Amino acid sequence: MTAKDIIQYMESLHDEKQRQVLMRFFKTGPGEYGEGDEFIGLKVPQTREVVKMAAKDLPLDEIPALLESRWHEVRLCGLLIMVLKFEQLTAKRWINDEHAIRQRDEITMLYLDHAERANNWDLVDMSAPKILGHWLMLPTHLGDKQAIVDALAYSENLWRQRMSMVCTWKTTQMGDPSWCLRYAEIHLHHPHDLMHKAVGWMLREVGKRVSVDLLRDFLRQHAHEMARTSLRYAIEKMNYEERSYWMNVSS
Repeated sequence: MTAKDIIQYMESLHDEKQRQVLMRFFKTGPGEYGEGDEFIGLKVPQTREVVKMAAKDLPLDEIPALLESRWHEVRLCGLLIMVLKFEQLTAKRWINDEHAIRQRDEITMLYLDHAERANNWDLVDMSAPKILGHWLMLPTHLGDKQAIVDALAYSENLWRQRMSMVCTWKTTQMGDPSWCLRYAEIHLHHPHDLMHKAVGWMLREVGKRVSVDLLRDFLRQHAHEMARTSLRYAIEKMNYEERSYWMNVSS
């Protein structure tokens, strides 16, 4: 199986009604964040079925052709194949295996090299934590991990910036909230609503999975300057009284 085979098969599943739904949902109109994105009209479970069918036999060097596709669903397919290949190299017995380390690094570099092709929030959110975020917690030969994520955070591209924030979902799940706190501070004054949501969501995960007191410490320092959307997302799991307190602090 090749990337060309996958694209032809996915195109054969074209659904015009679903395509129109997706174009509205992902804001593809003029001036919207997904302007110009094109869809075949597949639902995510359909794309995941293609991934299951193709991932095992598709060589890594075929994936760029998927990532460069005009079709949103094909790019998602390429990203999910990378996720699956990466996850297969993270079993406990492979963590420190030299061959597995090199393969994980290769997938991570491929992901970073094509980061701008994950050009909508769903593409970022379904790939960044499971590739980049997991890579941050594993042995690597790629050098300074923080410098690599900082390059995303300080880029001019919204999707690269979102990657730097959302990848911390995995690091927080694995018990290290420092990545989230770093990039939440970096993006605290970001102008875009999609980043406000990402910052608040990741902070909420710190409170949920690591320590609500750590989240409170962050809010004591920054609630007064956070975007309201970020703050609402961050405190969503708190009780009504505490949510009211933090919202009043920021007003």
